Amino acid sequence: MIIPLAILEPIERPLSAILEWLHSSGGLPWAWAIIVLTVLVRIVLVPLTVKQIRSMQHLQQHAPELKALQQKYKGDRQKMNEEVMKFYRENSINPAASCLPILVQIPIFISLYYVLRDFEKDVLNVKYPGSDVGWLNVVPNITDNITSHWSGWLLVVIYVVSQLASIISMPMPDPRQKWIMLALPFVFILFIVNATFPVGLLLYWVTTNLWTVGQGLVTRRMFPKPPPPPKRSSRTPPKETAEPVGDGKGAGAGQAVQSSRAAAPGQQRVRRRKKKGPRSRR
Repeated sequence: MIIPLAILEPIERPLSAILEWLHSSGGLPWAWAIIVLTVLVRIVLVPLTVKQIRSMQHLQQHAPELKALQQKYKGDRQKMNEEVMKFYRENSINPAASCLPILVQIPIFISLYYVLRDFEKDVLNVKYPGSDVGWLNVVPNITDNITSHWSGWLLVVIYVVSQLASIISMPMPDPRQKWIMLALPFVFILFIVNATFPVGLLLYWVTTNLWTVGQGLVTRRMFPKPPPPPKRSSRTPPKETAEPVGDGKGAGAGQAVQSSRAAAPGQQRVRRRKKKGPRSRR
């Protein structure tokens, strides 16, 4: 067994066991068992998804300040990285939290690929010969390659639409990142077509994308967008300092000093005018 398969074996066995349990005990066809398996995986990932949404909203809330900080230190990349990390710590922002659900789903996706690749040979023909491997009378066999039937191309189109909808439903503070994510489904089509992708794997992907779209609609109501932080302005008046409280004599003395200071320039002007008077008469 090659190393990647050995690493993913602890994930492959539970996935295969859940699929068989859903088919044998739950009475579901294999295609619907994959859909239910996808829903179960996304339910387990709900806590990470909620953390992802809150982290992205928090980052989006401080995006103007972060952009101004990057613009200030754009000439010194090392200093900019230091200030950005300091900004993250001061505002309790974890940029890696937005990637946790995706990172967790990657090994699950790859493991399901290996499960379905040999599913017909290792499971169907051995334990469940003659069982239904189609879906909705459209997909003849979920273990076949995507390019072997027109239904695979139909799922590719549904995958692209669902992937775009799931990306649009996710809050992203950086517009460039959003455009890159929108371009990825079209790039991934080349990988899907050239690789031996089973139809059941694409069915898993479409289901998880549709879950993401529905989840985005629900979380927008449960976790509304927080208000932006107050902007710091240089025109903000300084805070008024409290005057020391004392007796009447102290207050009178203070007023007398201020009045004497204010009257001093006037007295000087009067004195200057008196000196200039005799000279003008001569």
